[in-house]
Amino acid sequence: MNWPLDFAKRPGMRRSSAALVMAACLFVVDGRAATDDFYVRGLPAARAGNFPEAASVFENELRHQPSSGVFVDLGITEWQRGHAGAAILAWERAAWIDPYDAQANQNLKFARTVAQVDAPELRWFETASTWLPPSAWVWIAGASLWLAVGALVLPRVFRWRRSGWQQSLAALGFCVFIFSITANVGVVSRTDIGFIVKKNAPLRLTPTSGSELISTLSAGEPVRRVKTRGNYYFIHSSMNAGWVEQDQVGLINE
Repeated sequence: MNWPLDFAKRPGMRRSSAALVMAACLFVVDGRAATDDFYVRGLPAARAGNFPEAASVFENELRHQPSSGVFVDLGITEWQRGHAGAAILAWERAAWIDPYDAQANQNLKFARTVAQVDAPELRWFETASTWLPPSAWVWIAGASLWLAVGALVLPRVFRWRRSGWQQSLAALGFCVFIFSITANVGVVSRTDIGFIVKKNAPLRLTPTSGSELISTLSAGEPVRRVKTRGNYYFIHSSMNAGWVEQDQVGLINE
């Protein structure tokens, strides 16, 4: 896919298809993206079509300061290089940081349609954990616990007259705390979700290079890590389970 839009003219142009939406989102510099030399050097390389150099620059930037904006740009760069698996992984990591990143979500929908792969299957508590960034659930858990404890303890410390609103506030705090703990469990559980980054990744019966081949996995296909042995992950995909080399899989929060 070539560069269909000029960078300076993009904001005012009409988006008429999913592909055009993706192209219109290319390398937008906003408050989410980093602004240091790594990122600034990456934009000219990407716009000139030098995608390997741009990808290297964005990866260096992400090692210094992960952000959803740079992950979105890295994903688009990888997509332009024909690396569908790496692109989907980058956009999933962008959505991990910011679940409401419209560019990441639109690009994921488009890429999965083209690559014919599904989104990962989430358990109910994992779905709940996607409603907010992972760090937000930690803060909510702490704040709600202190709210509940304070509503119960402070009236006794200061000898305030007991009232219904204090008990209601404590009950609300404990309810929010319990739900946030559930969401935090979902966050931890989702760290085992990964995506195949290379085409036709071999899924093997045992964690050895000479093992019997069970099947091959498509680039961008979601998997769930169960355990690790040496240089292999034992994973579950939507159809099979088996061993795959670690360099064939990128974990969502790696």
